[in-house]
Amino acid sequence: MTMTTSGTHAELDPLSAAHVKWSGGFWGARLERTRVVTVPSIWESLSSSEVSGGWRNFLIAAGEAEGEHKGPPFLDGDLYKWLEGAVNLLETGPDPELQELVDTIARKIASVQREDGYLHTPTLISARNNEKVDALADRFNFETYNLGHLITLAVRHHRVTGREVLLDVARGAAGWLEDLAEGHTAQLAASAICPSHYMGVLDLYRETGDERYLRLAERFVEIRDEYHGGDDNQDRIPVREQRTVDGHAVRANYLYAGLADLVLETGDPELREVLERLWHDVVDTKLYLTGGCGALYDGASPYGYHWQAEISRVHQAYGRPYQLPQTTAHNESCANIGMILWSERMLALTGKAEYADVIEQIAYNSLLSSISLDGRRYFYTNPLRQVRELPFPLRMPGETALRPIPDPPPSDERLRAEYMSTFCCPPNIARTLARFHELAMSTSADGLWVHLYSDAEANVDLGRGRRLGLRVETDQPWDERVTITVTDAGGSVPLRLRIPRWAEGATITVNSGAVEVAQAGDYAVLDREWRSGDTVELTLPLRVRLQRAHRLAEEATNQIAVTRGAVVYALESTDLPGDVRLEQVALRRGVEFAPAEIELEGERVVALDGEAVVLPTETDEALYTDLENGELRTIPVRLIPYFAWGNRGPSEMSVWLPLIW
Repeated sequence: MTMTTSGTHAELDPLSAAHVKWSGGFWGARLERTRVVTVPSIWESLSSSEVSGGWRNFLIAAGEAEGEHKGPPFLDGDLYKWLEGAVNLLETGPDPELQELVDTIARKIASVQREDGYLHTPTLISARNNEKVDALADRFNFETYNLGHLITLAVRHHRVTGREVLLDVARGAAGWLEDLAEGHTAQLAASAICPSHYMGVLDLYRETGDERYLRLAERFVEIRDEYHGGDDNQDRIPVREQRTVDGHAVRANYLYAGLADLVLETGDPELREVLERLWHDVVDTKLYLTGGCGALYDGASPYGYHWQAEISRVHQAYGRPYQLPQTTAHNESCANIGMILWSERMLALTGKAEYADVIEQIAYNSLLSSISLDGRRYFYTNPLRQVRELPFPLRMPGETALRPIPDPPPSDERLRAEYMSTFCCPPNIARTLARFHELAMSTSADGLWVHLYSDAEANVDLGRGRRLGLRVETDQPWDERVTITVTDAGGSVPLRLRIPRWAEGATITVNSGAVEVAQAGDYAVLDREWRSGDTVELTLPLRVRLQRAHRLAEEATNQIAVTRGAVVYALESTDLPGDVRLEQVALRRGVEFAPAEIELEGERVVALDGEAVVLPTETDEALYTDLENGELRTIPVRLIPYFAWGNRGPSEMSVWLPLIW
């Protein structure tokens, strides 16, 4: 079986497309949309010189076009992520035209690599134009970030196609990083932002078996611990001394995912404990209900620290525990994906259901909110509330944090963009959705584990005559029933089914036998001699839940959010009467909602219909004013899945709503 995040010390090995595939259902539809719309439309942007320098930069670096580098310095990495998504699609279905395009781009990438393994088109173009630019001259050139994504792409390309062209490029790039780790440690440490190269070299180690790459990953950590930076890059104190997750959320999640990869290979018990502690710091005190990561646009850390000289600026960052603003929630799409990367590695390391629960939480909410229902427009940030007439600008989907922002449109018109100057998120979304089948199931030494439920087919061979084939059929996340049919069997293969933490009262029957209640937040174990035709019926109750926040989450005080199963719901102003404003809508304690199947922009979803209270209109715009004693009235109200908001034109939106007792 071809694995992705497996390691010597892994409890679980995820399955490749050769052993599990979506056969339809919710996630199968997302895969098909990624294949037909998302990956092609991103390439349209990257390959258009009028829109992006993503492809043209490589042509200039190869001497096939004239000009200057266009776009941010991390644009190479965006092309690599898109190409990885395309390769992932080749793994799930043949496409000769896409294969030819992938081959062409792979050869071009290889052709511009320097002999020493370095590859960064801004520097290469400057050299071709007789301009002096040194490698690693500025940490915000993102060279190591780009190379990390290049190496991961190369491993995936080799694994799927068997071709060596990019794997040779990856070896060269890793060799250049090795040289840095030996003779230029300060430069390497300072440039290790958004450290995808941790994951990259460990991917290369697994693919080649060459221990020099494992040693290189260990050296990365040693060098980081020798360098004194700031919380924004998680290098103010050594990794093993960290007690909280602070600073830039993408950088943090990428770092800890890479460290989890290292623990998967070394079994380092101290580092494992550190990662478990840090993961819980995020999940228990800093993770949004939607799975969003990184509350703050800008801030400072450590917070309220005695010695001000130690305080540094942070941006796109995790804040203090329970500091979870709604309108100004940053929640960069790449950070949310980074949390999936970190959590799937922790799942492989431990086999604990809590990690799969968080993957599911992110997937159905903040991951899918970052892409439009038609699959071609994207959010960079993912707030939990959007309001009109915001009196200050926020970075927009089409703007980068690295340069001045022009006059923004009204705050309630912040919509997804097809292309943005900071284009890191769209290809990251594409590559994640194109390989999402890998998160569905895993194997251990003695069994098959099912983590996510959608229509799927799987087959595994555990050796010594033990094999199991399954067909999963379900309308999750809209329906509570999951039917699993055994399509092939041999020997005893325990089947472990994740019972989500939200599925209290879940039940399981085998071949219409006795009903057994399963424990929420754990894996139910079915250990028996399976036969073809056996059926397992799993019922995951989809009760509507009214959820409150911790007492220290001040912006959610006396408010509630509505969820059904894994899906978080939101109120969008599009669904309100013309005379009712978003801020007037409140919910009564004990309000009941009824599921309603509707269509949004061609997408079938389940909405929730209930009753809301209309609060008096606040007409005075003063900072403080007397409470009005107007009469309360009720209106019917419809909530839609959070991931579906913003697809029907400009609107206001809120996940959290005032509570009336």
